[in-house]
Amino acid sequence: MKAIVIGAGEVGYHIAKFLSLTHDVVVVEKDEEVARRADELDVQVLEGNGANADILASILHDADILVAVTGIDEVNIVACMTAKLIIRSHPGWKEAKTIARVSNPDYIDVPVTSRSQVGVDIMICPELALASEVAEVLSSPSAIDTEVFAGGKVQMMEFAIRPDSKLVGKQIRDLKLDDCCIVSAIFRKQEIVIPHGSDVINANDHVVVVGKPKALEELGRIFGNVEPHRNRILLIGCGIVGFYLAKLIDKDENADLKIIEYKKSRCIEVAEILENALILNGDGTDLNLLREENIEDMDVVLAVTDNDEKNLLCSLLAKQMGAKKVIARADRPDYVPLFEMIGIDMAVSPREATVNEVLKLTMGKGIEKLTMLEGEKAEIIEYTTSRYSKIIGKSLDKVKFPKNAIVTTVVHNDDIIIPRGDFVIREGDKVIVFALSSAVSAVEKFFK
Repeated sequence: MKAIVIGAGEVGYHIAKFLSLTHDVVVVEKDEEVARRADELDVQVLEGNGANADILASILHDADILVAVTGIDEVNIVACMTAKLIIRSHPGWKEAKTIARVSNPDYIDVPVTSRSQVGVDIMICPELALASEVAEVLSSPSAIDTEVFAGGKVQMMEFAIRPDSKLVGKQIRDLKLDDCCIVSAIFRKQEIVIPHGSDVINANDHVVVVGKPKALEELGRIFGNVEPHRNRILLIGCGIVGFYLAKLIDKDENADLKIIEYKKSRCIEVAEILENALILNGDGTDLNLLREENIEDMDVVLAVTDNDEKNLLCSLLAKQMGAKKVIARADRPDYVPLFEMIGIDMAVSPREATVNEVLKLTMGKGIEKLTMLEGEKAEIIEYTTSRYSKIIGKSLDKVKFPKNAIVTTVVHNDDIIIPRGDFVIREGDKVIVFALSSAVSAVEKFFK
């Protein structure tokens, strides 16, 4: 299979890296230095404008997918439109799927949509996807991450185990979870554990639980992280991500939202749109300003400027000054574990939404949703089985499933089931699988 990636920045580089495991990849990048970095991968690199018709015509033959993820919306859209026109002018050529990364709210107002009428099969807004993810976490105060599957019937929550938690030293089998919940993973420093009943919970572990949403609502009590609804929120940085996030928070009449934005013109622009937020023109690293705004009383501080280093500094200051929970944006993937290592409660990256959507599109039919976890070391994948899936019709204890993967939940009709060894998966079931990234290709074989 063949994939074309337009733009080799952080998003494009990681998409090309993953696609190169299963595809022949061609990367088009006009910046010489950025293109040189992409040369490190097992891909073909062309220097030039990815929206140039001549360049596209030379590489589109037999392409299965084209992903345009430069930092310029218009270039991405034009690249997809041009690719479709070129393909349609060659009747014998394969119809490649086109994906464009778009950030401007004039073009998109949802995280993922289709604009096939203009030649873009999938349009993705990583910034809006990130804002939606953070807003979802804010609605679940006890969790540090959350995601829904199977149309909202199944939920994943990640909990941090504090050193003073009563669960420290307990075995998984002693948690007494509801029958519709399962601990699917433990993130422990740099290690990922797919747990068994005898595994022991340690202080500072991150525990991933999957199950029915109603049952997960009570899990905050089990994990010792009962906290009030997070009403007092300080948002540092009101660029694209900050603005999307502020609009989502501003809809909650109970939220007390303050925004610190460095650019005065941006403050005026945002103040005209948001009804309930207090907009402050200032620097999020200004200690006097943070003290004046009583940062120690904040339930959540969100550092989402366009600069990773500034987000890190703002987050550290907020933590040191007593903020209860701090969430930081980290565009560079290697910064995410660093942020969490030094005590930031959650680090989020807008590029993950793009990577997830592209991978889902290229992994084949039957995949409904894919979520990367722990710096792309693990994945939660939602499959829909067909009559051709190798996993159906056999009890799970008879299936030679990969060692580093686990079937966490099955949705059969409207029933949510935590499968045991004698459970038989049937055609049409929605199956949620947790797997280390190294095991995903082996898992796929059971569902294709």
